[in-house]
Amino acid sequence: MSDLLNPPKDDGDRGLEPRPADDSKRRSWSKAPSPSPRQEVPEDEAIGTQGEHSDNNQPHRGQRDETIEPEDGPPDEDEFLAEGWDASSNGSTSVTSSIYAHTYENGRRYHAYRYGRYPIPNDDLEQNREDMKHAMMMEMTDGKLFLAPIGPNPQKIIDIGTGTGIWAIEMGDLFPSAEILGIDLSPIQPQWVPPNVKFMIDDAEDEWASGSNWDYAHLRGMSIVFRNLQKVIDQIYQNLKPGGYIEFQESHGRPQCDDSSMSSSDVMLQFYNLCVEALAKFGMDLNAPQTVGDLLTKAGFVNVTCVKRKIPVGVWPRDKTMRLIGLYVRETALQSLPSLTKAFEKGLGMSATEREVWAAKVKEAAMDSAVHRFYYFYFWWGQKPF
Repeated sequence: MSDLLNPPKDDGDRGLEPRPADDSKRRSWSKAPSPSPRQEVPEDEAIGTQGEHSDNNQPHRGQRDETIEPEDGPPDEDEFLAEGWDASSNGSTSVTSSIYAHTYENGRRYHAYRYGRYPIPNDDLEQNREDMKHAMMMEMTDGKLFLAPIGPNPQKIIDIGTGTGIWAIEMGDLFPSAEILGIDLSPIQPQWVPPNVKFMIDDAEDEWASGSNWDYAHLRGMSIVFRNLQKVIDQIYQNLKPGGYIEFQESHGRPQCDDSSMSSSDVMLQFYNLCVEALAKFGMDLNAPQTVGDLLTKAGFVNVTCVKRKIPVGVWPRDKTMRLIGLYVRETALQSLPSLTKAFEKGLGMSATEREVWAAKVKEAAMDSAVHRFYYFYFWWGQKPF
């Protein structure tokens, strides 16, 4: 692969809606307020900022963002320069799994467990991209790890498709008395984690082997992965406590636009359609995030709720926080290009030259702040009846 398939990070274009200079973001790790039963929060209602001691009995109050406002002036080249990274860990318990076999293709590492099941690498590059997506999520939700109203003292939490384990570890810190289990096909989680956090190598589409009576099941970016999403949801339902919650946090990466800046022949839209076709060969449905609610209801969940957000692609917005989110989105999108090698090669028969041409086109399009692309992000949750 040429450098086009490993695009360098760019500190260029910035961009969303005006924010006062003294407006600082407050971080809170408490739960989101509970919306009304069976409520679908409008797509233009943002997740409101939550203080350190928010009253969870108060109704959810969103901040409306009907349209993401584009920046008028040129980008600030130094706005998002990194100032360091703390990679320390205070954990005290080792990962329980001893399955560490991997396979390699095209210079990338893939998990060996159920080899071929998931055509995305699990090496350091992909793990860094996943952690960047987590940072984007924290910006998008004002630091909330979940939105479902799970209460102040959940005792059993399962993270299905835990990936690098970063969400499970932070939940372990947030709820030190809870038992946290993360499951994944790949043993890529840290060796040292909080004492209440454990990881297990498992396929969630197999017969359930992860215990029962869970208070809360969390899935992020997993609706597109499962061949039989309904089966997974049904099994979660059966193994939740009465009153327990399930939550999906899902991006629907189809480019959208509120103005006339994106054409119907947009390169990134064409590329998304290619991704849909390629990953479908592996049983993955990139359009699944918009229909999760129907599957939750079919499984028997009640109080099914959706929060739908617009997420910018690139740094074209006026608001500084949205520009940062857009930067994360753009960088994770560009860094995903080499991760799609296997899917495009085996799913579409695409040659290396064709992949490089597409990579160059996508990079050029993603860096163009004159096109105001966004995609939708869905938070779906439901409750098992008492």
